[in-house]
Amino acid sequence: MPHRRKIRKSFDLFSAYDWYAPDIKGVIILLLMFLVGIVLANILVLVLAVAGGDLLSAYSDVIAYPVMFIPAMIYAGNKSRFNALWEKPVRMDGNNAGRLGWWLLVPMVIVTTIAANIMSDPLQFLLPEAPQWFMDMMEKMMVGRPLWVTLLSVSVFAPIFEEWLCRGMILRGLLRTMHPIWAMMISSMIFAIIHLNPWQALPAFVLGMLFAYVYYRTGSLKLTMLMHCANNTFSALLGQNESLRDMNSWLELMSGWQYAALIVAAVFIVAVFIDILRRNVPLVQADVPASSEE
Repeated sequence: MPHRRKIRKSFDLFSAYDWYAPDIKGVIILLLMFLVGIVLANILVLVLAVAGGDLLSAYSDVIAYPVMFIPAMIYAGNKSRFNALWEKPVRMDGNNAGRLGWWLLVPMVIVTTIAANIMSDPLQFLLPEAPQWFMDMMEKMMVGRPLWVTLLSVSVFAPIFEEWLCRGMILRGLLRTMHPIWAMMISSMIFAIIHLNPWQALPAFVLGMLFAYVYYRTGSLKLTMLMHCANNTFSALLGQNESLRDMNSWLELMSGWQYAALIVAAVFIVAVFIDILRRNVPLVQADVPASSEE
């Protein structure tokens, strides 16, 4: 048993899962486990709504959110412990900052994430107007409760659990069995789908591709969690501003040419960052499939 070593408990989001990088079949099983978690979370929300009173009912989604991921985490943790008997670990969280270094890379990814958020703004024009129930749900999530609760949900829970599933498990596994482009696209599609509505799914796919590429180059799950946190916090803080709360697009605040200039600038920032990352953060070849290219 040359590769066996002490594994931390299942709630360790990094090293406890190093021995399980799922293939397509494993990804499907993880998603089925996630669906089980959604059912359990909705049951918990109903129980809290009936028996918990107004206070617990108001915060029930925050309480139930981690429950959605628990079945998948338990399954992956058990698989990792079993595989550790004979398999080499594939690190979920790496530290490949290349020539950039973390002091430069961290602010770069934050700025690029905000730019990608703005860059995705025109995508909403591809969709019909969001229904009132969706707008009411988003308003309740962003401003219908204390700010700390909103930030706990969107800036802490969502980055941790969604990055664990979409990048740490799914993308890491797919990168071992298929071309990186396909692995990034599939993981980003799953990231979009788990938002469960098209008005968030399209921007989520764009951001998911950016997160996936950063994870592909750096191997750092902490870095994509930070990017996810930056994006959600940016949106949450905008929602706290009364003058911006009902804004559907940045176009509502500026002229057409100013909006076009903003989008072009955002695209430029993202493109330059991707090129800088490609040139300065070499791939760790042991962690990517043989068909990958620089």
